[in-house]
Order: sequence, then C-alpha cells, then structure tokens
Amino acid sequence: MKLASFNDGSRDGKLVVVSKDLTRCCAAGLIAPTLQFALDNWARIAPRLEALYRDVEHQAVPCDRFHEREALSPLPRAYQWADGSAYINHVELVRKARGAEVPESFYHDPLMYQGGSDGFLAPRQDIPLGDPAWGCDMEGEIACITDDVPMGVSAEDAAGHIKLLMLVNDVSLRGLIPGELAKGFGFFQSKPASAFSPVAVTPDELAEAWAGNVIHLPLMVDYNGQPFGRANAGKDATFSLADLIAHAAKTRNLCGGSIIGSGTISNQGPEGDPGKPVSEGGAGYSCIAEIRMIEQIGTGEPRTRFMQAGDTVRVEMRDAAGHSIFGAIEQTVVAV
Repeated sequence: MKLASFNDGSRDGKLVVVSKDLTRCCAAGLIAPTLQFALDNWARIAPRLEALYRDVEHQAVPCDRFHEREALSPLPRAYQWADGSAYINHVELVRKARGAEVPESFYHDPLMYQGGSDGFLAPRQDIPLGDPAWGCDMEGEIACITDDVPMGVSAEDAAGHIKLLMLVNDVSLRGLIPGELAKGFGFFQSKPASAFSPVAVTPDELAEAWAGNVIHLPLMVDYNGQPFGRANAGKDATFSLADLIAHAAKTRNLCGGSIIGSGTISNQGPEGDPGKPVSEGGAGYSCIAEIRMIEQIGTGEPRTRFMQAGDTVRVEMRDAAGHSIFGAIEQTVVAV
C-alpha cells in the first residue's frame, strides 16, 4: 500500500491512496481524513485502506492524477521524529572530520537524537538557509513510521510495529554542530526542518528488498543534477530500523505516528576503505560531509563546499525494474 498527504490548506493535509506506479490517487477521507488519524487507529483503519488500494490498482474507483509536487511530507508534522545512526561508516568519517574518535559503545549502542517534528518540509519545498557559513548539508536516509510501541519492546517485537517506510533528506548545518555538541546537550539549531518522500509505503511493497528490517536497495542522491550517492541501504548497516525502535522505546512508549530514521546511508569501499565517488565507480556518498572528510585525508583539505543558494538535491529509490518506489525528494537551497 502507498499513501500520501496532499496539501489542502490544513496543517496535516488530506490522506490519499496512491497507485503502485505513482500515477493515480484516490482520496481516503471517508476512511481516514489524515495519515495521523489512520496511524492512531491502524488495526481498524489499515484493512480498509488496503481494500481501497486494491480498488485503485484495479481502477475500480474514480481516481485523480497523482502529482508529486502536490504532496506534503506523508506526515506534515509528527508527534515524534527521532533519528538514529545505523551506518557506522558515516559516523566514523564525520567524527574524523571533527577530530573525534568513535567510542567502542557506538558499535552496539546506537546514536540517536530527537529532531524537530512540529513541521517538516514538503518533498519539493525549498531549503531555507540564513547564512552560508552554517554549512548546509543534505543527508539521504530511510525512515519508518510506527504504530503505538510499548516501552521496553525487544528488537524482534519492534519489527511488527514498522507500518510505513519513507525516504528522508535530513538537513544538517555542519558549521553549527561542533559548537552545539561542545555544550554537551545535543543538536538543536544545527538540525532544521527535514523533508520526507512524497509517498510512504508498507513494507510488503518492497517484496524481497525488505529483509532484516532494512531496505536492500541503493539510495540515489543527485547533487546539482549529477549522481552523488548510490549507497545501498542494505549494506554496512550496524543496526536495523527495528533495533533503532527498540532503542528509542527503552524508557518510554512511542505513540502511533512516531518517525524513526536510519541516519545517513553510508557504504564502505570493497577493502573496508571509505569508498569512492560515483564518478570514480564507487557508491558515492549520501551527504557532503563524507566526501569532504575523504578529500581531507587525501589532500590535506576539503574541496567540496557545503550547499549554497541555488544548489539542488534529489533523493530517490528505485526497485529492481527501475520504478520509483517512494517518489522523489527534490529541493533547492534558497537564501532567507
């Protein structure tokens, strides 16, 4: 099943069911006015949405043309957005850039921060940037949306609470991060609003590409119209999405509509090295910070600048047949 939220002038948008090929959609208001309403009542509502999805696929109900530009993030705002760091290769590279070591505990106890969830950018909405010195970076990720998760859930049981999957551009302001972390109290100003893919999908839509609570497909990140990242989300994942849910729920319940992110998708090279850019035949990178670190290792200084006004980023994932699964996040940085 594929779901989206259209901009109807309200904060939470209106829920629509989208065809598998992302060409058609049908309003789901008679079943659930918003995606959050559906998640609050998932056991009762999901079967009805699935039935409508089948009708959309069989063209048994009136449908409208689905335009990704009309979609908000599937949850335009959420009760909770917690982003983990499942790909330790990314952590290693970024911490090297700050001159920091990776503690041994990071390999069995995931990192996680609480992001701002009161408003997300739409997948085609501009990224506002107040100052280029803030070091604007994109971070290509996957994320899941849960139903109600009980405190203390095991990773095994947490898997059953993964109801929907999405892509993420987790915008980061690298120039602000060191100062915030030096205070010992985590991210805040350095983590502005993120954007999610136009469509959220149930795990069964991924078929065999969904295994071990990880998506085994490349995440396609294009920067200024050129391939920048093709890292496979199923490789080099130290933690699964279920592991991250269990970590988040260790001391608290998670309400329906909680979003848990994977952190930046990052692959090692074939010899355990940091890997090569796409232009050199490698899997590339899902954020600018990684290639800057590799440049610094190789030449003594980073060459790739962080994003500035006019720069564009596109994040997408395609199935084995080359079809877009979630639609694409397409954003341009604008000065504000």
